[in-house]
Amino acid sequence: MNISKYETKLNLTKPLHVINWQGKKYHIPFDLDLTLDNKDKLIDVPNRFSGEIASLPWFAVAVYDLIMGAEQFNDSNTMQAGLSWFRKYFPNEYMTILD
Repeated sequence: MNISKYETKLNLTKPLHVINWQGKKYHIPFDLDLTLDNKDKLIDVPNRFSGEIASLPWFAVAVYDLIMGAEQFNDSNTMQAGLSWFRKYFPNEYMTILD
């Protein structure tokens, strides 16, 4: 497994949360509030420049929000770690809303 410098710096190899969703495990390395009433519902997230939409589960939206917040605060380590997480678990959605 190839671990990026961002994953190493933020210790992304040790998840804080493990989400089982649609038969797959997602390791969430960030301290996020992942509570939601309807966890089966997908949430549409538009690309802020093109308007193209990606449908994401609640926990991926939480990581997306973390990336956007990290960008606002110029926290490049957290932002890059979040982008690496997205590329690993949601590559198509990454290309739609983050690339």
